[in-house]
Amino acid sequence: MTISTAKRFTIQEYHRLTELGFFQEGDRIELIQGEIIQMAAKGTAHSVCSTFLQQELFTLVGKRVTLRSQEPIILGDNSEPEPDLVLAKNRSDKYLVSHPTPEDVILVIEIADSSLRYDREVKLPLYAKSGIADYWIFNLVNNTLECYGEPYQDNRESFGYRHRRIVLANEVVSLPGFSDVLLDLAEIFPHQN
Repeated sequence: MTISTAKRFTIQEYHRLTELGFFQEGDRIELIQGEIIQMAAKGTAHSVCSTFLQQELFTLVGKRVTLRSQEPIILGDNSEPEPDLVLAKNRSDKYLVSHPTPEDVILVIEIADSSLRYDREVKLPLYAKSGIADYWIFNLVNNTLECYGEPYQDNRESFGYRHRRIVLANEVVSLPGFSDVLLDLAEIFPHQN
């Protein structure tokens, strides 16, 4: 009996495939633990939440951080996810030399409806293992914000976050690294009048 395993790619191999034209402009893919993953299509609620969140964050923190929307971050040598939003430290090279690494990242944000399970079970441990200090999931299924903080590794070699806080859609939350900045979730979650 022959056991076959899927090919796992490094970031360098993934970039080379892009250079060779294996992927088209606009393909919604990302590299997660060596696998090229097709990203879920965005629904209307996801797009609206993303738009409101970007507008609000830009208003609140402006040029104090680099706000990146669905742009890659580098996690080790085999993962290059494209989170919905990232608050990264400002760098003099403006990220022209390389995408942000965990040392640059202040906060990773995913907006989840159909991808909720994936964002919790695959991306959460990946971000924790990489040392991302704060990870938020805008849970559009329950209209709550899941705030995760303080990454750790348990005795079974699994990674997660020690702290999980649920913030309701009518509450406010402070941004990690900016105790003076409060985000009003009522301005973010999509709602119909």
